[in-house]
Amino acid sequence: MLIVKVPAINGLGKTKGCEKAPEKIVRQLTNINTEEIKINNNNAEETINNILNEAPNFFNKNFVVFLGGDHSISFPLVKSFNSLNKNAGIIIFDAHADCMKPMKEPTHEEWVRALIEQGFDSKQIILVGLRNVDPQELKFLRENKINCFWMKELVSDFKETADLITEQARKFDALYISIDIDVIDPAFAPGTGYVEPGGLSSKEFLYLIQRLALPKNLKACDIVEINPDKDINNLTVKLGAKIISEFM
Repeated sequence: MLIVKVPAINGLGKTKGCEKAPEKIVRQLTNINTEEIKINNNNAEETINNILNEAPNFFNKNFVVFLGGDHSISFPLVKSFNSLNKNAGIIIFDAHADCMKPMKEPTHEEWVRALIEQGFDSKQIILVGLRNVDPQELKFLRENKINCFWMKELVSDFKETADLITEQARKFDALYISIDIDVIDPAFAPGTGYVEPGGLSSKEFLYLIQRLALPKNLKACDIVEINPDKDINNLTVKLGAKIISEFM
């Protein structure tokens, strides 16, 4: 397994601090291989282009984990992944849909919509853990028939919903997982910029990851939105390292 640090933020100041996460998470791990994509947090266009240009070098290796940064890094990473794989699918763990109207260089709030509007097949996307979605995002999700597993579904029957998510993950030839740490309840992951009560417990989330890590189609993942500046007792940073260890 390879870990690639991508300390990029394009949250228009809202995600400042997330750029510190990769280094702090890596310090919690031992005997790992790490690389880094060079970014310029003063130039979003340059950062996106750098990720697009460098990501293919890592996708050609064994399983790779990209450590952000905020969720804007997933836009170029998934575009690159999709260009290299047939029947590529993505499972996104997030409390939010990230489907606001895109800016020229998509931020963490609209990268999913930008991805679809630039040609990614919406039927190849699975959103898991949603619990705070803007009305315009909900309209976009419905119009594009995006497969969503809302938090209320997970709460009502966790094991059955986990089975459905795992079953649908197997339909892809190449699977990418994107993990926004705010999918997890802030009681377990307080170190993030957009805390949303009512999320998954760390135990529940790790169970889902353990299930998804079994199929051989899983090729890559990213972990984003961990903000050490907002963390409590290093709890979220340690959870980020624990998530990575589940893929080892």
